[in-house]
Amino acid sequence: MTRRRLSQDEVELWRKVTDSVHRMHPDRSVADPLPKPKPIKHVQPRLPEFSIGAKATTGPSHDILAPVEVRVARQPVQMDAKAFQRMKRGKLSPEARLDLHGMTLDKAHPALVSFILSAQAQGLRLVLVITGKGKDRDEGGPIPVRRGVLRHQVPQWLSLPPIHQAVLQVAQAHLAHGGGGAYYVYLRKRR
Repeated sequence: MTRRRLSQDEVELWRKVTDSVHRMHPDRSVADPLPKPKPIKHVQPRLPEFSIGAKATTGPSHDILAPVEVRVARQPVQMDAKAFQRMKRGKLSPEARLDLHGMTLDKAHPALVSFILSAQAQGLRLVLVITGKGKDRDEGGPIPVRRGVLRHQVPQWLSLPPIHQAVLQVAQAHLAHGGGGAYYVYLRKRR
Protein backbone atom coordinates (compact mmCIF):
# COMPACT_ATOMS: atom_id res chain seq x y z
CA MET A 1 0.00 0.00 0.00
CA THR A 2 1.44 3.36 -0.99
CA ARG A 3 1.26 6.38 1.26
CA ARG A 4 -0.83 9.30 0.09
CA ARG A 5 0.74 12.76 0.00
CA LEU A 6 -0.86 15.45 2.13
CA SER A 7 -2.65 18.26 0.36
CA GLN A 8 -1.68 21.91 0.94
CA ASP A 9 -4.77 22.49 3.12
CA GLU A 10 -3.86 19.49 5.31
CA VAL A 11 -0.28 20.73 5.73
CA GLU A 12 -1.50 24.19 6.84
CA LEU A 13 -3.97 22.62 9.27
CA TRP A 14 -1.21 20.49 10.77
CA ARG A 15 1.07 23.53 11.25
CA LYS A 16 -1.73 25.38 13.08
CA VAL A 17 -2.19 22.37 15.39
CA THR A 18 1.51 22.09 16.18
CA ASP A 19 1.82 25.87 16.82
CA SER A 20 -1.06 25.78 19.31
CA VAL A 21 0.37 22.89 21.31
CA HIS A 22 2.12 23.65 24.64
CA ARG A 23 4.18 21.32 26.77
CA MET A 24 2.34 19.88 29.74
CA HIS A 25 5.32 20.21 32.07
CA PRO A 26 7.62 22.97 30.78
CA ASP A 27 9.84 22.80 33.88
CA ARG A 28 10.91 19.24 33.13
CA SER A 29 13.87 18.77 30.89
CA VAL A 30 13.54 16.75 27.76
CA ALA A 31 15.33 13.48 28.41
CA ASP A 32 17.21 11.72 25.72
CA PRO A 33 15.10 8.98 24.28
CA LEU A 34 16.11 5.48 25.20
CA PRO A 35 18.35 3.80 22.68
CA LYS A 36 16.62 1.37 20.41
CA PRO A 37 17.02 -2.20 21.59
CA LYS A 38 19.22 -4.29 19.41
CA PRO A 39 17.42 -7.23 17.88
CA ILE A 40 18.43 -10.63 19.20
CA LYS A 41 19.51 -12.91 16.46
CA HIS A 42 18.17 -16.42 16.87
CA VAL A 43 20.59 -18.82 15.32
CA GLN A 44 18.91 -21.98 14.17
CA PRO A 45 21.04 -25.10 14.32
CA ARG A 46 22.17 -26.22 10.93
CA LEU A 47 20.91 -29.54 9.73
CA PRO A 48 23.57 -32.02 8.70
CA GLU A 49 24.22 -32.22 4.99
CA PHE A 50 22.32 -34.98 3.25
CA SER A 51 22.81 -36.35 -0.21
CA ILE A 52 20.56 -38.71 -2.08
CA GLY A 53 21.51 -42.29 -1.38
CA ALA A 54 23.19 -41.53 1.95
CA LYS A 55 21.98 -43.18 5.11
CA ALA A 56 20.04 -40.95 7.47
CA THR A 57 21.34 -40.61 11.00
CA THR A 58 18.96 -41.81 13.65
CA GLY A 59 17.36 -38.89 15.40
CA PRO A 60 15.74 -38.71 18.80
CA SER A 61 12.92 -41.11 19.53
CA HIS A 62 9.48 -39.59 19.84
CA ASP A 63 8.26 -42.40 22.08
CA ILE A 64 7.95 -40.66 25.44
CA LEU A 65 6.54 -43.67 27.27
CA ALA A 66 9.17 -45.98 28.74
CA PRO A 67 9.17 -49.59 27.51
CA VAL A 68 6.86 -51.92 29.39
CA GLU A 69 9.80 -53.87 30.87
CA VAL A 70 11.19 -50.69 32.42
CA ARG A 71 7.81 -49.57 33.78
CA VAL A 72 7.17 -52.94 35.41
CA ALA A 73 10.71 -53.08 36.84
CA ARG A 74 10.36 -49.58 38.34
CA GLN A 75 7.40 -50.57 40.47
CA PRO A 76 8.30 -50.63 44.16
CA VAL A 77 8.64 -54.06 45.75
CA GLN A 78 5.50 -54.72 47.84
CA MET A 79 6.26 -58.31 48.76
CA ASP A 80 9.03 -59.95 50.78
CA ALA A 81 12.37 -58.95 49.24
CA LYS A 82 13.87 -62.46 49.43
CA ALA A 83 10.81 -64.02 47.84
CA PHE A 84 10.86 -61.33 45.17
CA GLN A 85 14.49 -62.10 44.29
CA ARG A 86 13.76 -65.83 44.17
CA MET A 87 10.77 -65.16 41.93
CA LYS A 88 12.81 -62.94 39.57
CA ARG A 89 15.50 -65.65 39.28
CA GLY A 90 12.89 -68.24 38.35
CA LYS A 91 13.38 -70.24 41.58
CA LEU A 92 9.69 -69.99 42.54
CA SER A 93 7.42 -71.97 40.27
CA PRO A 94 3.99 -70.56 39.42
CA GLU A 95 1.02 -72.43 40.85
CA ALA A 96 -1.22 -71.67 37.85
CA ARG A 97 -0.85 -70.15 34.42
CA LEU A 98 -3.05 -68.32 31.93
CA ASP A 99 -2.11 -68.26 28.26
CA LEU A 100 -3.51 -65.27 26.37
CA HIS A 101 -1.81 -66.10 23.04
CA GLY A 102 -4.04 -65.36 20.07
CA MET A 103 -6.74 -63.61 22.08
CA THR A 104 -8.08 -60.21 21.21
CA LEU A 105 -8.27 -57.45 23.82
CA ASP A 106 -11.99 -57.92 24.34
CA LYS A 107 -11.54 -61.66 25.04
CA ALA A 108 -8.31 -61.39 27.02
CA HIS A 109 -9.51 -58.85 29.62
CA PRO A 110 -12.43 -60.91 31.00
CA ALA A 111 -10.28 -64.04 30.95
CA LEU A 112 -7.59 -62.26 32.99
CA VAL A 113 -10.09 -60.87 35.50
CA SER A 114 -11.75 -64.24 36.12
CA PHE A 115 -8.38 -66.04 36.31
CA ILE A 116 -6.90 -63.65 38.89
CA LEU A 117 -10.01 -63.56 41.08
CA SER A 118 -10.46 -67.34 41.00
CA ALA A 119 -6.74 -67.91 41.73
CA GLN A 120 -6.97 -65.65 44.78
CA ALA A 121 -10.16 -67.43 45.89
CA GLN A 122 -8.29 -70.77 45.68
CA GLY A 123 -5.52 -69.36 47.89
CA LEU A 124 -2.82 -69.34 45.20
CA ARG A 125 0.02 -66.85 45.62
CA LEU A 126 2.09 -66.91 42.41
CA VAL A 127 0.51 -67.20 38.97
CA LEU A 128 1.93 -66.77 35.50
CA VAL A 129 0.18 -64.74 32.80
CA ILE A 130 1.54 -65.47 29.34
CA THR A 131 0.94 -62.66 26.84
CA GLY A 132 3.46 -63.46 24.15
CA LYS A 133 5.93 -60.95 22.77
CA GLY A 134 3.70 -59.86 19.91
CA LYS A 135 4.11 -59.92 16.18
CA ASP A 136 6.64 -57.70 14.48
CA ARG A 137 4.40 -56.03 11.91
CA ASP A 138 3.47 -52.57 10.81
CA GLU A 139 -0.06 -51.99 9.59
CA GLY A 140 1.06 -48.92 7.66
CA GLY A 141 -1.48 -46.68 9.36
CA PRO A 142 -0.94 -43.11 10.50
CA ILE A 143 -0.68 -44.10 14.15
CA PRO A 144 2.22 -46.39 15.12
CA VAL A 145 1.16 -49.58 16.89
CA ARG A 146 3.30 -51.00 19.66
CA ARG A 147 4.60 -54.51 19.29
CA GLY A 148 2.68 -56.84 21.57
CA VAL A 149 -0.60 -55.16 22.46
CA LEU A 150 -1.42 -57.66 25.23
CA ARG A 151 2.11 -57.41 26.62
CA HIS A 152 1.58 -53.66 27.08
CA GLN A 153 -2.03 -53.87 28.24
CA VAL A 154 -1.87 -56.62 30.90
CA PRO A 155 0.18 -54.63 33.50
CA GLN A 156 -2.30 -51.78 33.16
CA TRP A 157 -5.27 -54.12 33.59
CA LEU A 158 -3.67 -55.60 36.71
CA SER A 159 -3.55 -52.13 38.29
CA LEU A 160 -7.24 -51.39 37.64
CA PRO A 161 -10.39 -52.54 39.47
CA PRO A 162 -11.70 -55.18 40.08
CA ILE A 163 -8.41 -57.10 40.24
CA HIS A 164 -6.02 -54.49 41.62
CA GLN A 165 -6.94 -55.36 45.22
CA ALA A 166 -5.93 -58.99 44.56
CA VAL A 167 -2.52 -58.19 43.05
CA LEU A 168 0.44 -57.55 45.32
CA GLN A 169 3.29 -57.52 42.78
CA VAL A 170 3.75 -57.78 39.01
CA ALA A 171 7.13 -58.65 37.52
CA GLN A 172 8.47 -59.81 34.19
CA ALA A 173 8.92 -63.56 34.13
CA HIS A 174 12.27 -65.33 34.10
CA LEU A 175 13.44 -66.82 30.79
CA ALA A 176 12.54 -70.27 32.09
CA HIS A 177 8.90 -69.17 32.38
CA GLY A 178 8.57 -67.06 29.23
CA GLY A 179 10.83 -64.03 29.69
CA GLY A 180 9.55 -60.85 28.06
CA GLY A 181 6.35 -62.54 26.92
CA ALA A 182 5.03 -63.41 30.39
CA TYR A 183 4.42 -61.84 33.80
CA TYR A 184 4.60 -63.17 37.31
CA VAL A 185 1.60 -62.00 39.32
CA TYR A 186 2.03 -62.36 43.07
CA LEU A 187 -1.37 -62.33 44.76
CA ARG A 188 -2.40 -61.10 48.17
CA LYS A 189 -3.67 -63.55 50.77
CA ARG A 190 -7.42 -63.65 50.87
CA ARG A 191 -8.89 -62.29 54.07
